[in-house]
Amino acid sequence: MSTEPRTILHMDLDSFFVSVERLKDPSLLGKPVIVGGVGARGVVSSCSYEARKYGVHSAMPGAKAHRLCPHGIFLSGDSASYSKYSRIVTQVIADSAPLFEKASIDEFYVDLTGMDKYFGSYKWSTELRQKIIKETGLPISFGLSINKMLAKMATNDAKPNGQLMIERGKEQDFLDLKPVSKIPHVGEKLCESLNKMNIHSIYDLRQMPIENLLKIYGKTGTMLWNRARGISNSPVANYREEKSISVERTFDMDTTDLQFLQSALFVLTEKLSYDLRKLNRLTSCITVKVRYDDFSTTSRQQTVDYSLSSKYLIEMSASLFKSLYDTSRAVRLIGVRFSQLIHSNTQFDLFNDREEENNLYKAIDTVKNKYGTGKLILARGIDLGNVKRNRDVQGELKEQVNRETSISAKPKKEN
Repeated sequence: MSTEPRTILHMDLDSFFVSVERLKDPSLLGKPVIVGGVGARGVVSSCSYEARKYGVHSAMPGAKAHRLCPHGIFLSGDSASYSKYSRIVTQVIADSAPLFEKASIDEFYVDLTGMDKYFGSYKWSTELRQKIIKETGLPISFGLSINKMLAKMATNDAKPNGQLMIERGKEQDFLDLKPVSKIPHVGEKLCESLNKMNIHSIYDLRQMPIENLLKIYGKTGTMLWNRARGISNSPVANYREEKSISVERTFDMDTTDLQFLQSALFVLTEKLSYDLRKLNRLTSCITVKVRYDDFSTTSRQQTVDYSLSSKYLIEMSASLFKSLYDTSRAVRLIGVRFSQLIHSNTQFDLFNDREEENNLYKAIDTVKNKYGTGKLILARGIDLGNVKRNRDVQGELKEQVNRETSISAKPKKEN
C-alpha cells in the first residue's frame, strides 16, 4: 500500500438550484432568490447569498422564510433542469479527472494523489474549475487538501465562487481557530453539547482527552478526536464503478395477465424505491427487464431526473414496461434496476414543496423499518412475498443475493 500523502480536491456548485434558475432567467442575478417554500407548508431547498443575509437557509419552513425575506423571489424548482446541469458538470469532470466521486447532485471529490509530480494539483484544479464555469455558466468553488474532510472545509471557506488550497503542513493552523460547528457532520445538538463544556473552537476540542470524549459521546468521541486533528481516511470512491440496486421476480406460472404484471411491476418498483431511500440515494437511470416463457430476455433503460420518489419512479418504470412488453407472449420474470446512484441531500429531497409526499414516504418507511417490508402494501400493489434483491453500492453493499423465491401468478377469474 502506498504511503504517499494524498491530495484531494473537493468541488461544490454554489447555490446550485438558484444558479440554474439564474441561467434560465438572468434578471434574477443579484436578487434574493429562494427555491422552494412557495406553498403554505413548503420548505426552502436552496437560496441565494442575497437571501441568506436575511437569515434564510435551506430546510427552513417557507412561512418563516417569507417573514424574514418578504421581498424574496420564491420559485417552485425544476428537477429536470437541475438533473441536466448536474450531468453536464459530471461529464466535464469525468473527461478530465483520473479518479472522482460524485457525492451528491452538486458535489464532487477528485483524488489527485501523485499529480504534483507531473502537473501541479492546484493548477490542474484551477483549470478544471474554469472549464466548468466556461462550459456551464455555473459558479463553482473548490478546496484542496490532504483528505476529504479538510478539502470540504476549504471549499466552504472559498465560497462563493472561489478556490482555496490548504498548504501541506498547515492543516492544524487552518483548523484550530474555527468553531466546532465547522466540522463536517457536527450538527446543532452536538455543537450545543460541546459548547456547554466550554468547547467552542477546534483548538478547545483538541485539548480534550480522548478518554473523556469516549466516555461522553461513545464512538462519536473518536470521530471528534480525529477530526480536531484533521484525521480522515475516507477514500474517494470511483464513480466509474457501477452502482446499482435491482429487484426481480420469477413467477411459478408464466402469465399474460397484463393487470397482474403491471401490479407486480408496481410492487417491485415501490420496494426498490424504499431501498433507495433507506440507502440515502438518488437514482438517475431505470432499467426494466422482461423474460418470456421461452427464456428470451429483453430490457430497456431510460435516463430520468434524479429522484427517490416512489410515485415518479413507478410512473417511469410503467412507461418503460409499456414500451417494452409484447402483450402476445407469456412472461416468466420481470425485474427493475436503478443505477447511476448518488448520495441524496436535504436540498434535493425538499425541493418542489413535496412535503406531503415526503411525509407519506417517511410514514410508510417507518412502518416497514419496524414491522417488515411486507406489512404495508400500497393500494395498487399485490403481495409478492419475498423478492430477489441485488445490491451493489460502492463502499456499503457488496453482497449479491442469488436466492430465488416464487409465487403463483393467479389468472383472472372468469365472469
